[in-house]
Amino acid sequence: MLILEKKEEFLQQKVNCKKKVKTALIDYGSGNLQSAYKALELAGNYRKKNKIFITSKSKDLLDADKIVLPGVGTFSDCMNGLKSLPGMIDILNEIVLQRKKPFLGICVGMQLLAIEGKEKGNHKGLGWIKGKVVKIKKNKKIKIPHMGWNTVKIISKHPILKRKKFESYFVHSYNFVCKDKKNILATCSYQQDITAIVGKENIIGTQFHPEKSQKVGLEILKNFICWTY
Repeated sequence: MLILEKKEEFLQQKVNCKKKVKTALIDYGSGNLQSAYKALELAGNYRKKNKIFITSKSKDLLDADKIVLPGVGTFSDCMNGLKSLPGMIDILNEIVLQRKKPFLGICVGMQLLAIEGKEKGNHKGLGWIKGKVVKIKKNKKIKIPHMGWNTVKIISKHPILKRKKFESYFVHSYNFVCKDKKNILATCSYQQDITAIVGKENIIGTQFHPEKSQKVGLEILKNFICWTY
């Protein structure tokens, strides 16, 4: 569930999008849908201005301005969930890679951007950002999964990232290792560098859960909603 200490204070902030925005939240059987929906609704002031809808129909994405892909579970289960939706992969490739609609992947939704995931075997991802998803290196000082609050440090500027560092909530056991370091927008430390945010052109992904990261998470979602590419 969304935790926000100063909800009333955030609600008073204006969402200054230049136009009304329709955001699609993909339901493919692997995601914290209700938490993500409520956070996006709050961040975008959807009831008064913008629109959000949950869908498992690929054609619905054609009418959306923004696409959000949440994800909870294993890499292979999530990828298989996407593949099980008729036409979903083809439509995503069209609207994200060709039409350049802004796309946000959350947690495993971010990991699926990689070429492959190495959780319980080798599994092909969407391949939008070159890299692979591998298990976090274990040692005696850390526990896996990496769970709880951690400091995210921005290492590359992006329109939706307004702070140099902030605290966010993580729950994961695998790390996105990018082939091109330019695609790493932010990291956190867990006895090793963990990729916290990846990005390329109109595509961005967060390993942490913005919907569980209180005010800063809502700020990121709000900035994504109003981001134009």
